[in-house]
Amino acid sequence: MGSKNKLKRFQENETFKNVIQPTRDEVLNNFSHKGKWHSFFGNNNPLIVELGCGKGEYTVALARQNPDKNYIGIDIKGARFWRGAKTAIEENLQNVAFVRTQIELVDYIFTANEISEIWITFPDPQIKYQRTKHRMTNTTFLKRYFNVLKEDGIINLKTDSEFMHGYTLGLLHGEGHEVLYANHNVYHNSGAPKEVTEIQTFYENQYLAVDKAITYIKFRLNY
Repeated sequence: MGSKNKLKRFQENETFKNVIQPTRDEVLNNFSHKGKWHSFFGNNNPLIVELGCGKGEYTVALARQNPDKNYIGIDIKGARFWRGAKTAIEENLQNVAFVRTQIELVDYIFTANEISEIWITFPDPQIKYQRTKHRMTNTTFLKRYFNVLKEDGIINLKTDSEFMHGYTLGLLHGEGHEVLYANHNVYHNSGAPKEVTEIQTFYENQYLAVDKAITYIKFRLNY
């Protein structure tokens, strides 16, 4: 994407009522929406968050399917989720928002018991050992998610990385968390939730075109 296109998208994001772009200091120092997301949406519907939402495809698709739930996509790259934010506005989806910030600040964006469900879709698996601290399902990240999830809150991990799938599954079992569903190839096996098989991102379609397996884990944390 050219720099002119990026600049145009950044500028357009500034005009979108469904996009919030706080500075890091604003997030760290009593972020204005923390604990008040239901006021932002104007209802008390369950709050679902997609971490590392990219273009926002999954966030928007989930919002279409479930108008009785509120969805927030989080990503540091605003030029990416511009597409999802624009689509939501064009379709008049009132239950979608996007926040431009780092995922590791998730427990500064939300308060305890504020989120009902988290989606992590096709994250960078950070395969090298020295990158473990950046892996979105390592223990540090899981504890951050636990801090903001409701008591019965759910986390969904959908990935094309067999490594990420195996690493996460092993960690969950090792730490005594509750694995509700796990599948190493959701399109070749039964039982996966419809949100997993009916929603496909641009890159996921490319993986499927070369018959690359898509894995999925649904789990609940027990800290």
